[in-house]
Amino acid sequence: MSFGVSPSILGLFDTYPIGARLAIGEDSSFWVGNFGGIQCGVALLTNAQLFSNIGTPIDGTRSVVRIPIRSVTFVSQ
Repeated sequence: MSFGVSPSILGLFDTYPIGARLAIGEDSSFWVGNFGGIQCGVALLTNAQLFSNIGTPIDGTRSVVRIPIRSVTFVSQ
């Protein structure tokens, strides 16, 4: 079930196995962490850290981060 999220956005995550190290971008920042899957319209990252778009760490490492799929601007490995 896609919970009102475009299938093309969900397709960004199709090729990544659980545990893959990913960067997931939002408006002015991006998270780097281990892919934990998609659940209820959010991407889950474990052991994730938030960075500014210029690469400066914004916050310390968090054990689990829930990123709304609607706010995702890019996904890279």
